[in-house]
Amino acid sequence: MNQSPDILYVITDLDVGGVPLHLRRLVLAMRGRGLRCEVISLAPAGEVGEMMRQDGVTVRDCRACCGWDLRAIARLAGLIRTLQPRVVHSFLFHANLASRCAAPMADVSPDCVVCEIQTVEIERRWHLWVDRFTQFDCRFTIGNSPSVVQHLCERARIPMSRLRLVRGGIDPSRIRAAAPLDVCSLGIPAGASILLWVGRLDPIKGLDVLLNAFAQVLASAKTNLDMHLLLAGDGPLRRQLETDALRLGLGSAVHFLGARNDIPSLLRAVDAFVFPSRTEGLPNALLEAMAAGKAIITTQVPGCRDLIHDRKNGLVVSPEDTKGLADAIQNVLTDRELARRLGSRASRDVDRDWNIRATFDAYERIYRSILS
Repeated sequence: MNQSPDILYVITDLDVGGVPLHLRRLVLAMRGRGLRCEVISLAPAGEVGEMMRQDGVTVRDCRACCGWDLRAIARLAGLIRTLQPRVVHSFLFHANLASRCAAPMADVSPDCVVCEIQTVEIERRWHLWVDRFTQFDCRFTIGNSPSVVQHLCERARIPMSRLRLVRGGIDPSRIRAAAPLDVCSLGIPAGASILLWVGRLDPIKGLDVLLNAFAQVLASAKTNLDMHLLLAGDGPLRRQLETDALRLGLGSAVHFLGARNDIPSLLRAVDAFVFPSRTEGLPNALLEAMAAGKAIITTQVPGCRDLIHDRKNGLVVSPEDTKGLADAIQNVLTDRELARRLGSRASRDVDRDWNIRATFDAYERIYRSILS
């Protein structure tokens, strides 16, 4: 007879993205530490769900057709009742709310439910109101960065006693072991100065500001460098950004690479990394750039400010500051010693504070305390 899972993970969807990929790494790590794990997606299992199935992980879904498909909550309750997990750990707003509702329907105590939030929500503030008034339907809420925890305390009014910080992290060795990409395969001549951005083409990422800043750099008379900007990722803004790049006269200097599975190799091949987001939770893209030892330019916003400190391990500008971003880009691409020093410090910082082993250790301590 099949044993009940020790940990049942619930997530809104398993499309390619930072949180689903984080969940995949977490499941594999906890299985390696002797815990039985299964996964439920509210939406039909996406590409990351298929990856997990190939890993040998049991992945189920609730066939939700939208964020407010109430039938998915009933299906989730039925699955929880059948599986009888010892701990339910949910990720993302809709999965958190669904788990808080479904667990009591399946006779699972709130003390066995853990919810996690990995972003500082500024677009849908009503999410914070819902989190505030459902906080007692779970044991506690995890945030993956100091900024997330502080935001939940101050804006959702969840007391610190009901919050836990589990710092996110990465495996730096995976980035450093990658062979640098031959940039000539992207149509970029050898010796060119290359700037990289990685993520989802979404309004929250500040890419409109980035394109305008990059246009200012190219128009500057202070440098004659052959400069290129790589945008690795896809999303709803792609067509608009391509139009904007043409309007700004950026031509062949901006390269829309689409979704890539070789980000470590891209990082190893470029000169600097730029990340002008309007808000974040704890961006893996920044962590990976730190591990690669790249000079980083980012914004003074939640998530990013947990990682990068101005003039110490990167350059920090205000969000929406086009001129400040342009000046920072020009600085790291023309001052090689500055770029080397910032990148070296960032690499040391990620080893010390953001290694994925410490993240998994923290999760395991939480699970063992509940299981005991």
